Amino acid sequence: MDTPNVGIPEPLARRLSMAEQHAYLRAKLSRRKVLAGSFATAGTAGGLGLLAGSSGSAYAGRPAPARPPAPAKVDGRHVAPFGRHLAFGAEPRTQMRISWQVPFAVDNPYVRVGLRPWELSQKIPAEVRDLRTPSLSRKLPEVEQYYLHAALDRLEPGTTYYYGVGHDGFDPASPGHAGTVGTFRTAPARPEGFVFTAFGDQGVSYHALANDQLILGQNPSFHLHAGDICYADTTGHGKDTDTYDARVWDTFLAQTESVAKSVPWMVTTGNHDMEAWYSPNGYGGQSARWSLPENGFDPQGAPGVYSFRYGNVGVVALDANDVSYEIPANKGYSDGKQTAWLDRRLGELRAHADVDFVVVFFHHCAYSTATHGSDGGVRDAWLPLFAKHQVDLVVNGHNHVYERTDAIKGGEVGRPVPVGASTDPTRDGIVYVTAGGAGKDLYSFPAGVKDSYEGHVQDRDAVHTFHWTKSRLPDPDTVAWSRVRYTGFSFLAVEVTAGARPRLTVSALAESGERVDHFEIERAR
Repeated sequence: MDTPNVGIPEPLARRLSMAEQHAYLRAKLSRRKVLAGSFATAGTAGGLGLLAGSSGSAYAGRPAPARPPAPAKVDGRHVAPFGRHLAFGAEPRTQMRISWQVPFAVDNPYVRVGLRPWELSQKIPAEVRDLRTPSLSRKLPEVEQYYLHAALDRLEPGTTYYYGVGHDGFDPASPGHAGTVGTFRTAPARPEGFVFTAFGDQGVSYHALANDQLILGQNPSFHLHAGDICYADTTGHGKDTDTYDARVWDTFLAQTESVAKSVPWMVTTGNHDMEAWYSPNGYGGQSARWSLPENGFDPQGAPGVYSFRYGNVGVVALDANDVSYEIPANKGYSDGKQTAWLDRRLGELRAHADVDFVVVFFHHCAYSTATHGSDGGVRDAWLPLFAKHQVDLVVNGHNHVYERTDAIKGGEVGRPVPVGASTDPTRDGIVYVTAGGAGKDLYSFPAGVKDSYEGHVQDRDAVHTFHWTKSRLPDPDTVAWSRVRYTGFSFLAVEVTAGARPRLTVSALAESGERVDHFEIERAR
């Protein structure tokens, strides 16, 4: 693989790693800009009171870089936006972030927003995050990608909004582009019932697309993607020697748009999302493509770490690359700050009067018997905090299967939770779900261990597996907690009930629509 050092003085190039060279080039050549200025407004009648603002990217506040020669200009009339994806701000009742992509640079991108699809009266300027990837080999060209973001604040809770994205020459409010108008709904002012979905390890495939369409049919209020998002980095070691093609992101965002244009798509970071060509920590690409809540311990250096509250559920996203024993490229990068933040944030959520349930999602598995096994680093760093704050559900990816544990307490089975059963985390312990069958090639369970799922139960008293140790070696285990196993493409759907008897009804659905698992979480009142 050729090291690109064009434009870097030779003495400096010899002292820099590949990742550092790319960071140097990116800072020197990036053409991003933050668009400023007033936006057209039709007043705030009918509860539509929006405040335009920067989406707070990792690029904000840096000095303007030198510009390379401008590319050939394409008439904006011929440039169609694609890859729309939504995300909540830190407050889902009043904040939404709209992101999208264009294949060429455009002038004056914006979002139109309104309470009716034919009245998109607010026009809000968008921020451009221009991501340049130098040629990484003779087979891969230099790639320039243009990601656009608009921050919508001061929205009304529990309200449906319509929006369209555009730029000079492409107005979503014009008759010819009416079909490009999307919609979203803010979180309710007070807790009420809703559904959310989750998975990890999607990539680009027909199976991924099938899962997306089934997810849309669940009418979820949001979706959790537990890392390994698109697999532009196919190696997943977090090193500058990994095989990487930035163009895969274009295909992934186009694939996901059918759901993510109306369902907030909340991502966190997997090992295949450590893209070493972008600083800091290999997460500069994630910061360019996504606008996520900026309430974690370091929004610039760790954009995939954040939390939000929707109704009676508190959600926490973590970056397990920071603590993984198996894949240590970013191990310890937060110097303990992420774990300290997690302790504080779990305490805050558990103390909140409206929060009945706390759900945590991240990539590497705390408990799984499939190909990657379990990550001892995750266990050592975070499981004591999950027990301390009585987390109700943990969702992981990494292993490309569906696997669900019994309730685990102190590392052992606190209570068996067969298909259809109910569990109380305050008494029994925590259920861990590996939902890694989103679309990437499937993995397997240990030799001789059969799938065991709804309608096809094959219970086992023990499964021989392993967990990763601090010395990066697999340590054999014999475990009794592997309750449900399904080698197939699937996702998680969680129905949340509020009120006098709050509960989580958790189901796993195969890409065929068949239910392969369900159980219930209900806390003692």
